[in-house]
Amino acid sequence: MAISTRVRFAVKEDAAAILRIYETYIKNTTVTFEVEVPTVSAFEERMERITAQFPWLVCEIDGKVAGYAYASKHGERAAYRWSADLSVYIDEKYHRRGIAAALYEAVQALLRAQGYYTVYAGVSTPNPKSEAFHTAMGFRNLGEFKNVGHKLGQWCGVAWYELPLAAYGDTPKEAVAVRELSEVFCAKVLAEAEKKVR
Repeated sequence: MAISTRVRFAVKEDAAAILRIYETYIKNTTVTFEVEVPTVSAFEERMERITAQFPWLVCEIDGKVAGYAYASKHGERAAYRWSADLSVYIDEKYHRRGIAAALYEAVQALLRAQGYYTVYAGVSTPNPKSEAFHTAMGFRNLGEFKNVGHKLGQWCGVAWYELPLAAYGDTPKEAVAVRELSEVFCAKVLAEAEKKVR
């Protein structure tokens, strides 16, 4: 029986399914420094705030959310506004199927079209899988904030990774919201991502 794969923009109604994936990372890992599971309504508000400007994608396998990736602000100060942070979380049942890479590449393509120049990823350490993943995706390791967080009885660092999306010009245009991109372009990006999922 053929497996149905779909990559699409996340909607508010996905919050509970996305939170089920994220909850495992919050409770059982140091991958995220979040320590309390947010309520579904709080997570819906978080999604709404982020998706007003940035892409948030989900990958569905046979109708179930198997993973998600999104971009968000890199910093609050105005001069940061051409940079974004990336995050990706995959349900452990769907690891090693290319979902993370497919979602990351799609989010990057959308950000590039929006007018962003650099993306960053903060990887809690030790996390050899995520460090290897970001290196394989072309990110450059900028260094590590050692022992910057404490969770699950241990001190953890955060390694920062950087990936340029475009050549840096003297006067960058303002980045547009993701919803301002062409529907045809977005559909093409999502379809390409679907092909990469195994």
